[in-house]
Amino acid sequence: MNDFRNQSPWGSPPGGGGGNGGFRRGPTPPDIDEVIKKIQSLLNRFLGGGKGGAKPIIVGLLIIVTLWGLSGLYRVLPDEQGVVLRFGKFVNTTQPGLNYHFPYPIESVITPKVTKVNRMDIGFRSERDSGFSSGGVADVPEESLMLTGDENIVNIDFSVFWVIKDAGNFLFKIQDPEGTVKAAAETAMREVIARSNIQPILTEGRSVIETETQEIIQKILDEYTSGIQITQVQTQKADPPDQVIDAFRDVQAARADMERSKNEAEAYANDVIPRARGEAARILQAAEAYKKEVVAKAEGEASRFLAIYNEYKMAKEVTQERMYLETMEKVLADIDKVIIEKNAGSGVVPYLPLPELQKKKVTN
Repeated sequence: MNDFRNQSPWGSPPGGGGGNGGFRRGPTPPDIDEVIKKIQSLLNRFLGGGKGGAKPIIVGLLIIVTLWGLSGLYRVLPDEQGVVLRFGKFVNTTQPGLNYHFPYPIESVITPKVTKVNRMDIGFRSERDSGFSSGGVADVPEESLMLTGDENIVNIDFSVFWVIKDAGNFLFKIQDPEGTVKAAAETAMREVIARSNIQPILTEGRSVIETETQEIIQKILDEYTSGIQITQVQTQKADPPDQVIDAFRDVQAARADMERSKNEAEAYANDVIPRARGEAARILQAAEAYKKEVVAKAEGEASRFLAIYNEYKMAKEVTQERMYLETMEKVLADIDKVIIEKNAGSGVVPYLPLPELQKKKVTN
């Protein structure tokens, strides 16, 4: 027995003992039994040498009480909240960091993860969750079919994302947190769909529906003091029921054609109307200019007539002669003229060829 105790627990060094082979023997570890005896001796000396009495008991109790008190220290991680229970009853919630509670069995602590984002699917289940391995999606009609405000049926699938806001309320104020979130989400979505028409649900109104649904869900959960915060509502699908989806697609195609025709008509109107307005403005400006020209000319003619009339009243014969000459000058200005004097005497040719004379004058 002593031989085994004197041997190293790590075995002998290479080359055997006694210095054979040129290797030195390493240091021998201390004997375990001797170490235990020394520790017992120190304890006996500290506790009074084992002679009995109250001092060892008191010191032992103090050590036990100190260790028991220190067991109340606990640390809450950044992604957790501490829920303190006193004799199994919820007392308060503590934040991340080093905290203290009365040691067990007076108080205990639960530290659930509060930053983890949880997801609840309404109207559909992934086939993996349903027990299938293909990874597809299985529809749940009793959750997804909803009645719209214009008395149509829509098949809507959506997901609700939530986190724990208050761990104490989450653990002790509601019995089934996931079931509560699901029931509140389905109720809120049905309320929003019931006051909406089907067209915006299928097209551009999804973001509004998601926002309103999130607000209603949060209001319901706050009334329950559930300690849950809804972070997002996400619509996965919004379609008519499978039985009438082809008819709805035909209606959608017809509406798209109507919108296209309407846009083309508006584009044509935007092209023609400005040009027509420009042409109308040009005609109006031309008419206004013609009006001004005619009025000015008429006013000039009237002024000229009045001036001639005043002269005529003062000298009738002279004015008549002048008017006759001016008129003849205008009439005969651009035609060939021949003058014949009927009272010419004998030997005089009563013919004056003015055009020939004019031509000869120009030639010379």
